[in-house]
Amino acid sequence: MNHKPVEGFSKLTKQGKIDWLVNEYLEGNEEYQNILNQYWNENTDLQKLHDEFSENTISNFYMPYGIAPNFLINGKLLALPMAVEESSVVAAASKAAKFWLDKGGFKTTIINTEKLGHTHFILKTEPHKLLHFFNFKLKKKLLEATEDITANMRKRGGGILDIKLIDKTAELEHYFQLKASFDTVDSMGANFINSCLEQFGKTLKEEVANEAEFSQKEKDSLQIVMNILSNYTPDCIVRAEVSCKIEDLKDDSGISNEEFAWKFKRAVTIAEIEPYRATTHNKGIMNGVDAVVIATGNDFRATEACAHAYAARNGKYSSLTHCTTDNGIFRFWIDLPISVGVVGGLTNLHPLVKFSLALLGKPSAQELMSILAVSGLAQNFGALRSLVTTGIQKGHMKMHLFNILNQFNATEEEKQYFVTYFKDKTVSHHEVISELEKLRNK
Repeated sequence: MNHKPVEGFSKLTKQGKIDWLVNEYLEGNEEYQNILNQYWNENTDLQKLHDEFSENTISNFYMPYGIAPNFLINGKLLALPMAVEESSVVAAASKAAKFWLDKGGFKTTIINTEKLGHTHFILKTEPHKLLHFFNFKLKKKLLEATEDITANMRKRGGGILDIKLIDKTAELEHYFQLKASFDTVDSMGANFINSCLEQFGKTLKEEVANEAEFSQKEKDSLQIVMNILSNYTPDCIVRAEVSCKIEDLKDDSGISNEEFAWKFKRAVTIAEIEPYRATTHNKGIMNGVDAVVIATGNDFRATEACAHAYAARNGKYSSLTHCTTDNGIFRFWIDLPISVGVVGGLTNLHPLVKFSLALLGKPSAQELMSILAVSGLAQNFGALRSLVTTGIQKGHMKMHLFNILNQFNATEEEKQYFVTYFKDKTVSHHEVISELEKLRNK
């Protein structure tokens, strides 16, 4: 079928957008039209709010919103909100939280909170000449030019921490950066940082044009390429950890505490040295992190990008978590670079985001950083615990069982039958289908 381009799609009503899509791409199928209408919120004020989060909205895409209880974090007991569709994420996090509940829980440390942004520019001049100009004139002018933008942030204890000139000419001809570090306190700070950087670009252009030390040819060569924050924040980092005596691990898998500790540490070591394993290992960590990031209205794409860049910071992709078993003490920890906010964005707009933050005791940005790191560490502990003992599929497939049954429109009676049937067995897709056919044929 040859589809036709559409003019003015954004100006159509919601129903107009749906009608065009269904007629143009789905042969007018009423089932699909009903799906889109089914998830449209009947509360018009709430729906209008949702519409304004994004563009060209034609429906709402819902995700399960679950709770992982019993998280003891720095002596405070919390229940974590998790928005995630993958089976067993909430269960694994909850199980890990309960495991560490009587062992002192999770401890966290904020290592740093610096966020970064850059003005990228081209200038055909000698690097030493530009550096002299930056140190003795430009840096001061950049700070002065952004005083109005940073005023409110400075009142809250944040602002621009430093500005550096970075010479990148060895990698790209005539390429330099103004690298700025920021403290945005409780906001994620993207708009604040980008506003400062755009002013840097304007001020740089003005000051170069007025600088007598630069020739006209040098002045004409200046190109402001872009002004943009970086989602890589290796100096905005939190550590979360758990520890106990090996003799207190008390795993219920049937192996000794010493063997469990040894197998667990070896699994972490493999993730540290083997990128193929590290990728899946870190993906599991981010299952826990992203679920809480989404539930609290933060940017999970930025969180993912930063974590994976940090995992490769030494030139080889590696594990974000680490483990030691020295002197009879089991210790497991994560250093997670993460930039999040608890004010601005969706935090005061999305009803469930407001609920999530209230549930967590209205945390500061640093407290939320800690909660996110703990969620990732707990998820990783749960996954590794299964991997080195019973295997990952036993628990995961039990959680996935209802997904399989729902695909075949199983009744509640049939679901209960399979819960009992797989009580002491590992769930497999093939066996579910086979047993369901037998059950229905009876």
